[in-house]
Amino acid sequence: MTIERFGSVDGNDVLEITLNGPNGVDMRVLTWGAVIRDLMVPLTDRLQRVVLGLNSIEDYAAHSPYFGAIVGRYANRIGHARFHLGGHLFRLNANEGRNQLHGGAKGFGTRVWTLIDHQPSSATLALVSADGDMGYPGRLVATCTYELKEPCTVRIVLEAVCDKPTPVNLTTHSYFNLDGSVDISSHHLMIAGHFITPTSPDLIPTGAIEGVADTAYDFATLRPIGAAQLMTHRMSYDINYVLPHHSGDCAHAATLKSIRNSLAMELWTTEPGVQFYDGHMLDIPVPGLGGAHYGPHAGLCLEPQRFPDGPNKAHFPPCILEPGQVSRQVSELRFALSDEHHRPG
Repeated sequence: MTIERFGSVDGNDVLEITLNGPNGVDMRVLTWGAVIRDLMVPLTDRLQRVVLGLNSIEDYAAHSPYFGAIVGRYANRIGHARFHLGGHLFRLNANEGRNQLHGGAKGFGTRVWTLIDHQPSSATLALVSADGDMGYPGRLVATCTYELKEPCTVRIVLEAVCDKPTPVNLTTHSYFNLDGSVDISSHHLMIAGHFITPTSPDLIPTGAIEGVADTAYDFATLRPIGAAQLMTHRMSYDINYVLPHHSGDCAHAATLKSIRNSLAMELWTTEPGVQFYDGHMLDIPVPGLGGAHYGPHAGLCLEPQRFPDGPNKAHFPPCILEPGQVSRQVSELRFALSDEHHRPG
């Protein structure tokens, strides 16, 4: 493990922590946004980069669409940038039209976190969000722990405590590409959710829960993201899938696989939903890692989460953290090289 200065933002040093895991796994984490800047996992004869990242803190601050960040205080969108809680109306910072996205213009993914603990294969970062931050009530303390585990797993634990009731929904926002291809449309994807939360045109959930069977949203079994039958009118995906488990334990949420190198990634999570975003809006004007150009569909996101607009939808899973409670969201990225890669149904 090494710790080096990566640059500075507003006079605050940004550190890069390099974690070393089993089988040569190499992960680089920034204190800015608690970002996973790079992640290399083993193939048979070499390491494969599996996330999109940038080369300087200036590039992140100017151009990153949340590459690898931990976003919050409430990930995804809150309609009209407002909600009622305890008989009060809270108006939030609106940074996507009239709505709020990923906690506002200065959400957790664009802040400098503090490194509070580190081991050769793990690091814990913390962030304090003041009462009224981006419009949210209560002082909140968030922590993010990254741990590299056997045989080839990245475990992400996101915790938060507060002193007033407040909505909390943290998530990890890496863009994945398992083989370095220009376009991830040939990647195969399976999502364990058989329902979605459909949205209005501004991507705020309508409140309905709809089945995906026999629609373009159906990823019940592994299939190409840009399936041939859809290419005449290519779908764009940015939607929350309802996962079937509610026990609080980590359960299988999605499998992503490259047919070029047979590398597969399983996402396991405690969360009730996962946002699938196919990166169709990407157009980064600066080089990425290894000099790559990140254009549309260069990578995809699988964001384990509580539901978007949860504070305004009483029938959605609970998202309000009370004083004395601990919000705990756990996800694992499990990588393997095998055609027999375990794919729970």
